[in-house]
Amino acid sequence: MELLDSFLLGLIQGLTEFLPISSSGHLVLGEALLGGGLDKNITFEVVVHFGTLCSIIIYYRQKIADIFRSWFKLPGSSQTFSQQWQSDPNLKLTWFVLLSMIPALIVGLTLKDQIENTFLNPFMVSIMLLVTGVILFMTKFRDSFPNHLDSGSAFGIGLAQAFAILPGISRSGSTISLGLYLGIKRKEAADFSFLMVIPVIGGAMLLEIKEMVEVGIATNDAIALFVGFITALISGYFALKYLIILLQNKGIHPFAWYCWILGAVGLVYFW
Repeated sequence: MELLDSFLLGLIQGLTEFLPISSSGHLVLGEALLGGGLDKNITFEVVVHFGTLCSIIIYYRQKIADIFRSWFKLPGSSQTFSQQWQSDPNLKLTWFVLLSMIPALIVGLTLKDQIENTFLNPFMVSIMLLVTGVILFMTKFRDSFPNHLDSGSAFGIGLAQAFAILPGISRSGSTISLGLYLGIKRKEAADFSFLMVIPVIGGAMLLEIKEMVEVGIATNDAIALFVGFITALISGYFALKYLIILLQNKGIHPFAWYCWILGAVGLVYFW
């Protein structure tokens, strides 16, 4: 892969991982337009996903530190676990994240190959982008957000994350949208959407490390991977920051028009 291609795909990943417009769909379309990618044994997509994972960790570093502090306090506390559970939102958040992982793990371990074989082509991705547009646009009609996250909504948002294994379906768009449909406050829905993906991306990265070590990485590929990683990290951080601000002020339904336009163009181009 040329360094320019690596930079462009890293930029696409960084911007689209957090903006609700499907990073996987953009990577499929981008690689199709660029005429290919890295050797199939080197998972470029996973490396740039890792770059965006680092973006999340940096952006939410204070919240993540608070969660670890809450768990470290447990053994030395005079309160019972039940009392600490009721009083410490960080403990509840950990449980909600674990619940949300269940659907993604089941789908990822059982259906991932079949889904990719069926949907991992530019034409199908274009169709799924149109679907993402509908998901986003429907949030326009939810104008009150009186609820907070609970176990049921966390599992439901996990189902939305599993649905987003389809290339072209936005993960952040699906999870945030469902949170908004359920009346969860905008900032809370967005924060949970990005915190819940940390173990999912981290787990996917660990599964790929073994193969990457066994196969080895050519010097040219290593440089391209590094460029993609850094580009995804930096662009991802600013995209995440921008989306949180936009979500609080206007919502995410305006992104529906972008998905519809890109999906329609893709249908015509890849027909």
